[in-house]
Amino acid sequence: MNAFSKMTLRRSLLPLLISAVVSPVFASPVKDADVPLRVGIMPDADSMPFMLARDEGLFEKEGLAVELVRFSNPQERDAALQAGKIDGAVSDVLAAAFFAAGGFAVKITSLTDGRYGIAASSSSGIVDLAGLEGKKIGLSTNTIIQYTVDAQLEKAGVPPNSYEPVSIPRMPVRMEMLLNGQIDAASLPEPLLAAVVAQGATLLSTTDAIGVDAGIMLFSKKALDARLADIQKFYRAYTAAAEKINADPDAYRTYLVEKASFPASVKDAYRFVRYRIPTLPDVAQIEQAFAWLKARGLLSADLTASDLIDGRGIN
Repeated sequence: MNAFSKMTLRRSLLPLLISAVVSPVFASPVKDADVPLRVGIMPDADSMPFMLARDEGLFEKEGLAVELVRFSNPQERDAALQAGKIDGAVSDVLAAAFFAAGGFAVKITSLTDGRYGIAASSSSGIVDLAGLEGKKIGLSTNTIIQYTVDAQLEKAGVPPNSYEPVSIPRMPVRMEMLLNGQIDAASLPEPLLAAVVAQGATLLSTTDAIGVDAGIMLFSKKALDARLADIQKFYRAYTAAAEKINADPDAYRTYLVEKASFPASVKDAYRFVRYRIPTLPDVAQIEQAFAWLKARGLLSADLTASDLIDGRGIN
């Protein structure tokens, strides 16, 4: 199957996933009848400021109705965006490239701040990245998760094609299989990474060490053009939430578990990321991601970073 066929098959399957996965998790209360801005989030650190903005009324303060829709894997998130069930999502550059190559117009509107890493099963005996050669690593294939695994291995001098990727899209399942020793290692975002380490897994590496910006915020071009003022309000509320977390991260440890619904084991173990004011990604990093996709035969379209970046929402 060639790269175009893979992308065509991927796009054709996306709408089939919609009905099973799109479920709102709390809408910001509003007094008017405006249609909510619907945004997909993932169970990761990138999404935390959005959740806090919802729960502390920061969207409402901006006069904006926002509905956050939580997904457990990127395929379901991407399906919802393409079907118009959500307006935007916490996502990644690879997903944006697949959308653009397939003719679905999306725009990268900012970076998000998260941390991805690799942890080894406590029963594997693996203590460093070199120990992953020939081993099974749980991840979601052809996504930012696998991209960051390859980047971390390459940085450590380990051939990226030397491990066996095991596709486990749903992160809770990936965590369970790692902790049960059913796979040798797994790649996870924070704070789920901290959760498995707290339960005995061995932390091998994180994206902090290689300077990869793993996450982005994207909106469909249709939503960005039609609701630009709302998206600007959305970012103002995000910034306010990010500043609150940065000012006193430890004050939000209970929030992680009781409100954000992360595993209880992250409460004391998680090392908070520092959230930046909304900013656009570095062009070079986008081009590197494109090169990785092309090297794997997953992207044939000639895309440039300028095709995807749109900073109107944060200006």
